[in-house]
Amino acid sequence: MARFEGIITPMVTPFNRDEGQTINFDAGAQLVEKLIDGGVTGVFPFGTNGEFHVCTPEEKISFSRFVIERVDGRVPVFVGTGSCSTREAIQLSQEAEAAGATALSVICPYFVKPKREDLIGYFSEVAASVKIPVILYNIPGNTGTNLPADVVAELADVPNICGIKDSSGDMDNLKGYLDATEGKGFEVLVGSDSKIMPALKLGAAGAIAGTSNLITEQVVALYEATKAGDDERAAQLQEDINPLREVIHLAAQPAMVKRALELSGIPVGPARLPTRDATPEQDEKVRAMLDHYGIAHE
Repeated sequence: MARFEGIITPMVTPFNRDEGQTINFDAGAQLVEKLIDGGVTGVFPFGTNGEFHVCTPEEKISFSRFVIERVDGRVPVFVGTGSCSTREAIQLSQEAEAAGATALSVICPYFVKPKREDLIGYFSEVAASVKIPVILYNIPGNTGTNLPADVVAELADVPNICGIKDSSGDMDNLKGYLDATEGKGFEVLVGSDSKIMPALKLGAAGAIAGTSNLITEQVVALYEATKAGDDERAAQLQEDINPLREVIHLAAQPAMVKRALELSGIPVGPARLPTRDATPEQDEKVRAMLDHYGIAHE
């Protein structure tokens, strides 16, 4: 099974500033090139930053196919195919596999509160429907469910379930996954950008980092410094993600990351409604943040 490591970008989905907020494929191509040029080891359409929850199944497959073709084998492409419905998750997973996805990211069902048997059945059945690797996605702050370590250990025995993205922000939770899956060839990836260095030090294989949409080279450098044992530089790089994180928290995700990218010259458009566009006051803070990183902007 392929090893997934390094910095993987959960790329934003670019929208046009039109009435339907339709997908902007040209901006998608620009973003893919920026990320690959910046040194990421994978791109990931339709994670949380990709606004999967407000996109139709047809949009997800159309844009994922576009990203896969644009990447053209240069890095792995992960596609988010999770759903509240096992049937929909299977359909999306099979279509993403047919489109050429390297791997799938499957979020825990949200809104419902699935029991242990529900979780094992859901993930196992989705994995059984495809041949490519499946990565579990734990983000309890959004789904309302934290995947227990013993459930993850059981799922790690499914042949093509090969990793988990943990966005709990809890290092004890992440360590629980590492301990429970030790020796299984199972990768634990951190999804909390403020915890990249400590997670890597614990044994995480890499990070799925939303901040790498914008400050790509810096987040890649953080990974490389940590892996090289340059703790002083890694700690400095980890700390210097904070100005972007502070701006991100001014609005619902991923409105501020998208606005920062837009002001820096990649027209990814707004977040899709109901998330509102940036205000003039927020724009001022975004521009100040871009100045901090030395990123040219409008």
